[in-house]
Order: sequence, then structure tokens, then C-alpha cells
Amino acid sequence: MSHSRKGNCYDNACYENFFSHLKSEHLYLKKAENENELIDQVDDYIAWYNEDRPQGKLNGMSPKEYRNHHY
Repeated sequence: MSHSRKGNCYDNACYENFFSHLKSEHLYLKKAENENELIDQVDDYIAWYNEDRPQGKLNGMSPKEYRNHHY
């Protein structure tokens, strides 16, 4: 489902970027055996992405580190 305004693909850019990383860095590498395992994998990835994953656009800090550094 699109969350963007009609004719404006850039509204979804941050979502598309995150889901691309989720799929390529995690879901394609670790196949879930069932729905509960998939939910756990996605939860673990989101926690890792926000708390530990270094991001080039954030000067090598995780989103949590970047937020704490600037506030």
C-alpha cells in the first residue's frame, strides 16, 4: 500500500529504503520456518537497525546513537 501523495514517489523513499535493507540484509539470508519466527526476525532486525547498525548518512552512528548525540 502506498502512503504517498498521488504522483509523488519520493514520499515513500524512506520506507522503500528500510524494507530494501530488511530484505537484503536479513530476510533473504535467514529463511523463517513459520510466521512466529518471521515476526521475531523482523522485530530483532528493527531493534538492531535502530540501536546498533552504523549508517553512513549518520556519520557511522546508529539512529539511536545519532539521536542521543544530538539531543
